[in-house]
Amino acid sequence: MSIFVNMNSSEIRQSFLDFFKEREHKIVPSAPTVPFEDPTLLFTNAGMNQFKDVFLGTGTRDYTRAADTQKCIRAGGKHNDLEDVGRDGTHHTFFEMLGNWSFGDYYKKEAITWAWELLTKKWKLDKNRLWVTVYRDDDEAYNLWKTETDIDHSHILRFDEKDNFWEMGETGPCGPCSEIHYDFTEMGCKPEDVNAGIDDVMEIWNLVFIQYNRNEKGELEPLPKKHIDTGMGFERMVRVMQNKKSNYDTDVFEEIIKKICEISGKKHEGENISAINAIADHIRTLVFAISDGAIPSNEGRGYVLRRILRRASRLARKLDLKEPFLYKLIDVVVEKNGKVFPEIVDKKDYVSKIIKAEEESFNVTLDKGIELFNNVYEKIKNNKDKIFPGEDAFKLYDTYGFPLDLTEVIAEEKGFKVDTNIFNSEMENQKERARSARKSELVLAEDGDDSLNELIAGKNIIYNPYDLSPKGIATEILSVKRIPSSDIDLIVLKENPFYSESGGQISDTGKLIFNGSELEVIDSKNKYFIYVKDYDGNRIIDKNPKAIIDLERRLAIQRNHSATHIVHEVLKRVLGSHIKQMGSLVSDEYLRFDFPHFQKVTDDELRRIEDEVNDKIFQNILVNTLVDIPIEEANEIPNVKKFFGEKYGEKVRVVIIDENFSVEFCGGTHVKKTDEIGLFKITKEESISSGVRRIFAATGEGTKKWLNEQNEKVKAIYTAWPEPFKKNIPENLSVDKIADKINKTSYDDGKALKDASKTLDEALEIYNKVNDEYLESKKKEEKENLKKNLSVIFEKIKNEIDSAKSINDVKYLISEEKIYSKDELKEISDFVNSNFKDGVAFMILNQDDKVNLLLYVGDIVSSNHGLNAGKLVGEYAKKFGGGGGGKANVATAGLKDASKVEEVKNGFEEFLKEKLK
Repeated sequence: MSIFVNMNSSEIRQSFLDFFKEREHKIVPSAPTVPFEDPTLLFTNAGMNQFKDVFLGTGTRDYTRAADTQKCIRAGGKHNDLEDVGRDGTHHTFFEMLGNWSFGDYYKKEAITWAWELLTKKWKLDKNRLWVTVYRDDDEAYNLWKTETDIDHSHILRFDEKDNFWEMGETGPCGPCSEIHYDFTEMGCKPEDVNAGIDDVMEIWNLVFIQYNRNEKGELEPLPKKHIDTGMGFERMVRVMQNKKSNYDTDVFEEIIKKICEISGKKHEGENISAINAIADHIRTLVFAISDGAIPSNEGRGYVLRRILRRASRLARKLDLKEPFLYKLIDVVVEKNGKVFPEIVDKKDYVSKIIKAEEESFNVTLDKGIELFNNVYEKIKNNKDKIFPGEDAFKLYDTYGFPLDLTEVIAEEKGFKVDTNIFNSEMENQKERARSARKSELVLAEDGDDSLNELIAGKNIIYNPYDLSPKGIATEILSVKRIPSSDIDLIVLKENPFYSESGGQISDTGKLIFNGSELEVIDSKNKYFIYVKDYDGNRIIDKNPKAIIDLERRLAIQRNHSATHIVHEVLKRVLGSHIKQMGSLVSDEYLRFDFPHFQKVTDDELRRIEDEVNDKIFQNILVNTLVDIPIEEANEIPNVKKFFGEKYGEKVRVVIIDENFSVEFCGGTHVKKTDEIGLFKITKEESISSGVRRIFAATGEGTKKWLNEQNEKVKAIYTAWPEPFKKNIPENLSVDKIADKINKTSYDDGKALKDASKTLDEALEIYNKVNDEYLESKKKEEKENLKKNLSVIFEKIKNEIDSAKSINDVKYLISEEKIYSKDELKEISDFVNSNFKDGVAFMILNQDDKVNLLLYVGDIVSSNHGLNAGKLVGEYAKKFGGGGGGKANVATAGLKDASKVEEVKNGFEEFLKEKLK
């Protein structure tokens, strides 16, 4: 095979971009692999994704020609190459797509001419090895290939829609396409080999001619402007230019594969090839996706990443790699790609922490899951039906966290299939059990419930939770529906002022006031519905109540919501740009915020976060809400935050707390000025899953409540001290003085509350020091008491051993003692063991309100009579409602009913006689 141009992968990429730059194309950067702007996609899976709005006619660019290299991931949804990766030399989960674009500028002639020029004149590919396909009735493209290029005319083939007609979706922009294929075969391929799935006859470039719009009737309508959208598989093109048998043999993967071999000690040959190739592919996907903001999780794109990582971890077992190692490949990926995609350089350490933590977590699951899988397999391996039981697959998933797809892969390797019908049935049963457990909760029926649609059909309902009136608003009841088997009614108001739970903010509560009576509003959903208790039962006829929101509760919620926005930005500034909201709860009592971070937030970081949030609060910044802003206009606001997965309409609300600080899409309710929030106090920081942290915090009245709760805990510690220790606390730091200082402070006086909090912190430092001294003193005293008590017990046991009775030449003693600590059990056991090897000792040891039974059987007795202490004490304790067990020589049991001590003590002699017969 003749290859005339010798270039490495970086040079090939740059050569492509330079070629089109010379032809007046703007070189645009790659869009992220995570399309947060487009909730219809899990990942960016094609070069056209970032220009989708142009093709749809909803957006424009200040250029009409473009070229780029686009980062793409195909590992979930419709475009999913995951299971093919590693099994052949052409599929990847992550790949680059080189492309050139025309937005209503040049069309088929230029696209075809330039493609041929680049491939055959600049890169000097063998023309005889190039084949092209066109759509069956695209005579224009067919003739252009014949007249504008010197391709062998017999190498121009026509195909149907499946291969040569591109569509964005069921409706929208579409058009015929022309694919360019490269022939790697030694003898030269035949026309029927093209588009036949043969690895050595490979598509390398697709030229798409967007000229139609498919309407909802399925009809094709000519577009007013025609576009060009091309995509060249970068990894495939490198393979062609470097004359390799597989994409994985090129310098794109060379260093990664070399590193895998170095770590594993395996060679890239034989049965190792598929595992090494797949791992090399998967680490690229993980590095690029996590750098772009995705994170492994149990849903959506996060679950796709977790599957990829776990697949790589399991394949590593085939290379005898059982410890985390994927994170060790990150440097190689960054070094190879960092100049073109600098974002992966900036996020390298962050990505490493995420991947290592995921590996460590999954290794435990993997070891246990493989062991259990093998246990089941050993029992069924000879079954002719080759079916792995769905019940066992579900047990692996439900009890041990072993994913179904992983069970399927391992089963497939052994020639088995998982009974997914049974698995799905078990899954549904579990969901039903969960639903039953929640049946007492209020759950609004899903959208589409006809009975609910009837309640709002044709009614002009006003939802306005933003204008608060302490006296309430006059409204009208339009519809009522009783929730079956309850005293709760679902009501539709003509004007609903109650905030309906959304965006993390909980619903309002309040009252409906009628003439002479009132009803409690306990919830609000979907902007239309409120829940009240016993509307029908009260037989209220008046349809025109006054709706009054629980104002104090709402104000508390607003304080926490505004604080959440400030927290979000401060977390980014303190912990890093990777921080984003992964979940939140805004209630009247506290706020909760979830974010990606792969290590515990340190005490110093928590203090800094608190201080920076409070600094913003104390600046008394005006909280500005832009109402009903067209979403296109809102998207252009600098530094605006919005959240993937949220449904935004044509118009949105934007909440601004200093335009250079926090700007977010938000439909929630907020304070007017930040000093209304009071003092922000972090109350807890924890991990909720691998790589995801959570903080809880309080504001305003919630902060006062939390400070008082901490003071009460200190008070409980203080109360337990003897008088000498209490004298070590200064008068000004007494719990009563601190409580007085907290309670005299208004909840919205943040600075005064901060001073009270500081006093409490000072007190805690002293109280903890004194408490440590108290606990040390108490421990020392207990140790001395323990020593004295054991001395007495040992002397008594020694005397009992000297006067022990016998049954069939077996000495035994029955004793009852008082102990102060469970630690004494071992000491007593060791003493008996050293002094009574030819006997049986049964000890009843009373510790406060607990009764412990200790049974010792000497080696000689155990050997001559076959007595086992563990079995005996368990059997005997069971007679009295207790239970226990242990070793052959010594065992313990617990007795639940202390009133049975005498009965237990008096009955053991007869029990032992029975066992020695």
